[in-house]
Parts: sequence; structure tokens; C-alpha cells
Amino acid sequence: MTPWTLSYNTNGFAHHRLDDAVKILSEIGYGAVALTLDVHHLDPFAKNHESACADFKALISDLDMKVTIESGARFNLNARRKHYPSLLCRKDGGDRLDFLARCHDTAERIGASNISFWSGHNFDDLPSDEAWGLLAERISVLTEQFKGSSVAWAVEPEPGMFIEDLNDYDRLCALIPNRNFGLALDLGHLAVTQERTCEDAIRSYSSDIVVMAIEDMKMGVHDHLPFGEGDMNFAPIFQAMLDVNYQGILAVELSRSSSTAPQTATNSFTFLTQFQ
Repeated sequence: MTPWTLSYNTNGFAHHRLDDAVKILSEIGYGAVALTLDVHHLDPFAKNHESACADFKALISDLDMKVTIESGARFNLNARRKHYPSLLCRKDGGDRLDFLARCHDTAERIGASNISFWSGHNFDDLPSDEAWGLLAERISVLTEQFKGSSVAWAVEPEPGMFIEDLNDYDRLCALIPNRNFGLALDLGHLAVTQERTCEDAIRSYSSDIVVMAIEDMKMGVHDHLPFGEGDMNFAPIFQAMLDVNYQGILAVELSRSSSTAPQTATNSFTFLTQFQ
């Protein structure tokens, strides 16, 4: 068996109750859940959040599944503007910090190993130097607040956002010398940005990687696709993972495939396990 744990993101089960989605994933054979905290999946703002967390923790314990939290819900903070506000918003950026703090509280309640998060968009069109300074300041405040926690923070470069590739991640790390976060590496995003191959990124950033996501992707097009529908070559990717002895969670990220979730999750598991 390979040292990593296969997972599937609940944003690809948008039409399922969370408990049903988790049970289906367990039945398929996944060993972990990548949980996107959203209005319908363990919403951190729900009045029954504490009891819902207790129930969810009991469920994944019974199923012997690991869990990682993904904080990229589209409209959780603003019903009209996708991914708003971001950490780069002068006025409302504090709302994003509050949401991420709630994600950390949830992670501790359910026993999640890590939280992935993004810079978000530069909605206010801040000048570059100001944007970098504000982002570094807010991420420092966030991660220092929970220093010593067993829950790891992981920044994910996202094409089209302020931090969209590994070069931007490197710049962020340089601005925060005593950083308390690592890297959430979405392998498909490398097919979009094409700044380096997936296998090179895995080898070069092996000491930074906290969690990874995977899907298929057409080169240069940011559209998460089921396996076999894109251009990615997966054999070298899994060889690189073996070479660096990656032992974390590898999460399938197919948020646009919710209408076929059970079958798509099954097909994904069948495809990925051929590399074990």
C-alpha cells in the first residue's frame, strides 16, 4: 500500500447531506474526507454547530476516516459575491479572518489534521506592495493566534487569485520568515499555470507540502475535470510522491461534478488506486 491517504472533497457532493456523502465515500474505499465547510456542510455559523461537530466526529471515528478542512466555500460569507471578502479586503478582511478562526475551531472539534486556505482576490485593487504587506500581516496574525495547535495551516495557490502559483507562494514565505503555515498543493493547478511540472513541484516542495489535491485538467484551462478528460500524465506524479514518501492526504477536487457524485467518486477511486 502507498503511504498517502485518498480523500474526496465534499464540495463534489453539494446535493448530498454530509453524513450520506461521508458514508458513500467510506463504502467506496476512501480513507479520508476533504471537508469544505459550507452553508449545507457543517456551517461554522450554524446555531447547532457544536453538536453537529460532535456528531460528525463520531461518524468519522466509527468509519475510521481522517479529515482535512478546505475553506473555499463560494458564498458562505457573502450571498451575492463569490469568495468575498478575501484577506486582501481593507474593510471586510476581518470577516475572512473570523471565518478562518471558526474553521480552526471546527478542525479541533472534529479532529481535522489541517486547514487549506487562499489569499483570495484583490477585490480593492490595492497596489502590489500594499497588497503583499496586508496579506502577510493578516496571515501572520492568523497563524500566530493558533501557534502550537496540532492543526496545520496550508496556503493554496489558486489560478486567478492574488497568490496563484508557487512563485507567489515563495514570495509570501519570504515576507514571513517565522511562518507557521505550509503548502496546499493542487496538482491540477500546475497544469493551468505551467510554471513547473507536478512531479518537479512535489520533489521541490516536499518539506512544505501539508496536503495535496488532484484532478484532471486541460493545459492552461482552469476547469477541474474527471480523470481521463484532461491532459495530465499521472504516472510521474505518483512516482514523485513515492520518491518523497508523501504520507499526507490526497484529495480529489471535482466541485462541478456534484450531479454525478457517487459515480464520479467511484470512478476516481478506481482510477487512482491503479497507482497504488
